[in-house]
Amino acid sequence: MGNQGCSEPLIQDTATKLFQTAALLLGDESEAVQLVEETMSAAEVDPCADGTQAQLVLQNQLVEAAVRTLSVRDPGSFAVAASITGNPLCIDDDDLSASGVSPAQLSQLLEGGGRGQLRDWLEHLPASQRVIFVERALLKQNNALAAEVLRAGGGENAAGWTAEKVSEAFRQALCSLATSLVHSGTAVPAV
Repeated sequence: MGNQGCSEPLIQDTATKLFQTAALLLGDESEAVQLVEETMSAAEVDPCADGTQAQLVLQNQLVEAAVRTLSVRDPGSFAVAASITGNPLCIDDDDLSASGVSPAQLSQLLEGGGRGQLRDWLEHLPASQRVIFVERALLKQNNALAAEVLRAGGGENAAGWTAEKVSEAFRQALCSLATSLVHSGTAVPAV
């Protein structure tokens, strides 16, 4: 297929999406820029051959690299808790809408005036929950793929991540987001 259909806007769009993901994962824009540059320069994928597939490959490589970076920053941050204890989970399902936040509302938080609030909330989550939230809610990955990425990038402490553990952590993050929105008094308008 060569470079047919490949354009500078496609490459820019890919870089922009990767930057947004990296910034949410790392919480530091300069680190995010560096991670995107490293990911794109090391990529063994042709964005011109299949733009959508290339974006997915780059996205997964970026998330795995971000997990490695966070793991170095805070060793042990990707260790799996044996089980959730204390208060039972506030939701029974690990679907985003089960938390009372629709995908459209989440998009509005990401793109609208709530972006700062969402970033602040993400920065207060444990690193593993932050990564899981970004993987599941924003990148639409399933629990098994998210667990695989955590195991691959999180070091020896991350070996215990399973689809079930990812589901538990995601539900905790969803409960936290719903609680944060309620306590901030920020109404997320229905779309």
